[in-house]
Amino acid sequence: MSDVKVVFFDAGETLLHPHPSFSEIFASVCREAGYDVSPRAVEAVQERLAPHLMDLQHDDDDDDARPYAGSSLDEREARRFWMYLYRRFVAELGLDDDSLPEALFARFSDLATYKLFDDVEPVLHDLQAAGLRLGLISNFERWLEELLVELEIGHLFDVVTISGVAGIEKPDREIYELALRNAGVAPHDAVHVGDSPSMDAEPAAALGMKVVLLDRAGRYSDAPWPRIESLKELQAAISNF
Repeated sequence: MSDVKVVFFDAGETLLHPHPSFSEIFASVCREAGYDVSPRAVEAVQERLAPHLMDLQHDDDDDDARPYAGSSLDEREARRFWMYLYRRFVAELGLDDDSLPEALFARFSDLATYKLFDDVEPVLHDLQAAGLRLGLISNFERWLEELLVELEIGHLFDVVTISGVAGIEKPDREIYELALRNAGVAPHDAVHVGDSPSMDAEPAAALGMKVVLLDRAGRYSDAPWPRIESLKELQAAISNF
């Protein structure tokens, strides 16, 4: 399969996701608190703020707000960012309830909230059967390690590089360089698969890695990199490198 030796994956919204979806869980937490909020209303807020939540920017006049950068490196910054995000969502939904962000943070920090996409396990096994090694490069808190074990895929990865453990976040090239060193491969021998143009595709390509953009929602039809809408298309994309 070309000269690729290692396939690296992003985690959130690439391999795993809040189940059944971010919007449905968000709406469920709101309903549990007594508010009539639909998943579609949550999706509309997400589209207004940032289709990819990691691209959400803070307001300069909000002293308590923080951008995403650095938020997965320790628990305090992670909580600060996510609480800020949930407060923004709650405000956009027209709700005035200081307890809702806390409830949302608790639900989205629960391992049981997350499931693998249906296409993940078969594709990971197929790639291994084709002689490829698997790696992970993810902006995530350190509890991702435990989550991967719970989801029964942790053992499939030869190299796992998580920002909350490594102390470096995407899009910093150093996190990609660390993963490549640990895998013992050059950039051109590796593919990175992720769902964010700015956090995954751009920095990996700039370093010389091969890139596949996973666009499950069909948002990036004009992307300059190979693009797939399901991991079932990944082997064919890799074979074209």
